Amino acid sequence: MSGHPPRTKHQILGTITPTWRLAPYPVLAVDPAGAVAGVNEAGRLLFAGAVPGTALADAVPGWLARAHQRFTERPPADPRDRIVRGKVGERFFEAHPTASGTLVLWWLMARADRPERDGLAGLLAAERERTSFLAAASRELSSLDVESCLDSTVALARYLADVALVVSPDGRRDYTAVQCGPEGRVRTGRLGLDPGDVPGLAEVLHGYPPVPSQWIAPDSVPGRFLCDGVGEPGSMMVTALADPGGPDSALVLVRRHDRPRFSEDEEEFARAFAALAGTALAAARRHAEQMSITEVLIQDLLPPRTRDLDGVVMAARYQTAGGGLRVGGDFYDVYPAAEPGGESMIVLGDVCGRGLKAAVLTGKLRTALGILQPVTTDHRELLDRLNTMVLLGGDPNTFVTLVLASVRHLGPRVQMRLTSAGHPAPLIVRGDGRVEEVPTAGTLIGALDDIDAVTASVELAKGETCLLHTDGVTEARGGPLGNEFFGDERLREELSRCGGMPPDALVERVHMLASEWIGDGFGDDMAVVAMGPRPERLPRDEGATAR
Repeated sequence: MSGHPPRTKHQILGTITPTWRLAPYPVLAVDPAGAVAGVNEAGRLLFAGAVPGTALADAVPGWLARAHQRFTERPPADPRDRIVRGKVGERFFEAHPTASGTLVLWWLMARADRPERDGLAGLLAAERERTSFLAAASRELSSLDVESCLDSTVALARYLADVALVVSPDGRRDYTAVQCGPEGRVRTGRLGLDPGDVPGLAEVLHGYPPVPSQWIAPDSVPGRFLCDGVGEPGSMMVTALADPGGPDSALVLVRRHDRPRFSEDEEEFARAFAALAGTALAAARRHAEQMSITEVLIQDLLPPRTRDLDGVVMAARYQTAGGGLRVGGDFYDVYPAAEPGGESMIVLGDVCGRGLKAAVLTGKLRTALGILQPVTTDHRELLDRLNTMVLLGGDPNTFVTLVLASVRHLGPRVQMRLTSAGHPAPLIVRGDGRVEEVPTAGTLIGALDDIDAVTASVELAKGETCLLHTDGVTEARGGPLGNEFFGDERLREELSRCGGMPPDALVERVHMLASEWIGDGFGDDMAVVAMGPRPERLPRDEGATAR
């Protein structure tokens, strides 16, 4: 009886040569990292570079490496769809993948007995592969961000070459280059050389057809076009990423010297991809230009920052109805006094409608008020001229509600003149919590040829505040039942608890109440403005320490 311990099942199986190593046709074993794990004798004769540990992409033709990547990412359900065909040297092969533990085995069978049929099948498979690639590229290039579009273009173009670059004019008589190499990392920087030094590049960037450059002398490829691991270049292709409305960019593809040069079919396919990428890039650039223009225009439509007005503290809160717009039909503006001790004017308004159309009219109204306010301080005259302007616009469905507040600081108090033109009445919150409605009323702007308006005068003592708001507050719909207006009575009840509250706190309180009432529902544009006397600073105690 032997003294050796019995061997386990795994130890016994480990001594048995795997069946695939004895196969009479080439077999490659690939590990989960995409490296060659093993190859049988027939495989070594076919693939001289298939040494264990070598990346599969460096040991086999591209069609087989790409097939392996597709199989590992998403294996087709039908085994027949897993079969791929292609050439190794001058011979056609059919490759079948199977899973063996953590390995993928590729079994290759020569089809020399039917070269014509296999050749057509290979062409069909290649065409299907390219069509799938273009469909995937179209989805990948759907971003409207220029930087993302450029990054995706060079990353996808690595399907065609070892290094891909997109060269674009930067608007400062220079060029930027976005590059992706074998490691898949995208780099961006200045081109740093004259495009005329690169065969075909200058022609593309100036909108001319590129000079054919299928094969080039290795020393004619700039070092900046290469990445680590590429080695000596062998062929290069330059084609246009055409932009009908702007400057052209160039797609540059570089292959190593040990890879086949670009065939006519590959050149045609590269141009198809470049046309797709160029269209996506042009759309992204147009979108960026439009966003830049919109941002400049919107700056003049956004409400101004609040400011203290010669002894008057002011606070405001503005919110559009939603949909991603930053401007809407509600607005406020501030027109400081031309000289110390004079009247400043605060305007709060609501244009019929929402969105950009309403915002454009608010911009016109604010511009008109900025021109008229230094000319006249009479509220009735201001409203009459604004009414004429809106009527001349020619849209019978356009009207505006406004409230004008002229404020002046007199000692410890603030004197105000308030005029409403079809707008919710201003509210005064006294220090003891009493809420008073200012007795002013008037005609809508843009509704009738002649307007009528009543101006009321009020005074605010220390701790008292005047509140202006649009109907987005009182007509906020929601509450426990989900369809109830917030309403004037509820607003006044809440304000009665805010006696002595400073303007900024009062504005935040009103805005919070209306927003909570709406909840997850859809509200209207909302603007709230509050103003009152500036609090007196308390004298510092003589013994206090400055901090």
